[in-house]
Amino acid sequence: MTTVSTERGALRRRGGRRAGVLLAALLAAGLAAGCTSGGSGDDGRGPRESPAATREADGQDPPPVLTVKIDNAPAARPQSGLDAADVVYVEQVEGGLSRLMAVYATRLPESVGPVRSARESDLELLRQFDEPLLAFSGAQSKLLPLIDEAPLTPVDPGSEPDAFSRDSDRAAPHNLYLRPDKILEDPPGEAALTAGFREGPAPSGGTPDEEVTVRFPAARFTFTWSDADGRWQVSMDGSPATTRDGDRLTAATVVVQNVTVRSSGFGDFLGNNTPYTETVGSGKATVLRDGRAYPASWSRPAAEDGTSLTSPDGDPVNVTPGPVWVLLTAAR
Repeated sequence: MTTVSTERGALRRRGGRRAGVLLAALLAAGLAAGCTSGGSGDDGRGPRESPAATREADGQDPPPVLTVKIDNAPAARPQSGLDAADVVYVEQVEGGLSRLMAVYATRLPESVGPVRSARESDLELLRQFDEPLLAFSGAQSKLLPLIDEAPLTPVDPGSEPDAFSRDSDRAAPHNLYLRPDKILEDPPGEAALTAGFREGPAPSGGTPDEEVTVRFPAARFTFTWSDADGRWQVSMDGSPATTRDGDRLTAATVVVQNVTVRSSGFGDFLGNNTPYTETVGSGKATVLRDGRAYPASWSRPAAEDGTSLTSPDGDPVNVTPGPVWVLLTAAR
């Protein structure tokens, strides 16, 4: 059994940030997508040193994990880089829509995106990693200071302009992409994954289940077991989820994690409150692997901890090697 957890080094954070360009276009398009900000104008805090330019090796410490906030509006699909992620978190945003947080440790794709704005609950979610890189495009102005104070290294078009580009074939704000090789020479490796999930044999029991649908207020995800792939095929809002090359997105393990989703102190331009997803605490979960569904409980005592999964008997519920999708759904 392999525990996907160990100590590792981190990058120093750098203060200040510039947001990017095309603010007016992003505001207009963001209304339809339920975002607080996807933009990139100057936020008034001045320039920030580039993490790529100032990154020094801390002894033999490996680089941190890369996390990227990814758009999941229909206009953003198919996304780039999701097939290379070690973990994909699905979060609820304004209007009941969903947005993704992809975590990269063992592979760096050529391109990731479309990159979108950060949310307050991302800061708690990412505390489980040691000062990760967070790639995003804008955030509500009063959230930016909280991002600056968080134990992570922000990466946005203002700090790393050479790492981001726009796809002229897509409309803003669904067209901003990150080049991971511009901010990391190599992936940090499996040791950087401290999400708490343990690889190992399947637990006993479970129920055969060939298809499971998980619903958010205005989004749904379906996972269909494929014997040929040995994985769950992903569908979003009733359509197969694919890469930009047309290959089907798959998950080796799916964790449906029932959490508290409450109102935050933030909102979007339409007056919708931004949901805050609590990922510290405990609750019920369902783990999908090997074509079966296993009841489980999840526990994350503190923000610095990963999330453990246990069976009703208290035994660990392991994941199978490969991508893990975690759907953070409101407990009922």
